[in-house]
Amino acid sequence: MSSNTRIPKTKPTGILGATVTLASRRMVGDVPEPLEVVWHNRKVTMFSLRMARSLQKWDTCDESLKSYAHMAVASLVGCGFCLDLGYFKAHNDGLDLHKAREVPSWRTSQAFDPLERDVLEYAEAMTVTPPTVTDELSARLVKALGPSAMVELTMFIALVNTMTRSNAAMGIGSQGYADACGLAPMPARA
Repeated sequence: MSSNTRIPKTKPTGILGATVTLASRRMVGDVPEPLEVVWHNRKVTMFSLRMARSLQKWDTCDESLKSYAHMAVASLVGCGFCLDLGYFKAHNDGLDLHKAREVPSWRTSQAFDPLERDVLEYAEAMTVTPPTVTDELSARLVKALGPSAMVELTMFIALVNTMTRSNAAMGIGSQGYADACGLAPMPARA
């Protein structure tokens, strides 16, 4: 599946382009649209790749919690690509796929435990404008996760907001991962 991006896509070129293309095909089967769009600006491309690699190295906060938080942000913002990628990551990392499918409707789902529900609420509270994070929610999460993991979760959510919002603004949509795997439908965009 392909979307009509607001900025034309371009194929990665040169030695770096060949390396990125090969790595992308190994990881997700093809070159993702966000990479084809940002390839127009190599400095932005390199920043995006470095940021993604850096996020993968963070290991204080549980990966499943970060995965669900990312998908909650993507669902709220309307980033089909990020939901697709979130499901793909959950699948490849052996996370609970039932829960991954339920993230867009987490408020009515019975799939999540209290900590996961707090993380999903926190992700949404950080994403809305203005943010609606409460002292009570933050205190529960600090108590459950510890300060170090809470800092990591907060910065992770902030950075995935950057990715999801830029993808949505550039018109980058689903590449079919969610459709092929039965993930809950994306919310309608205004």
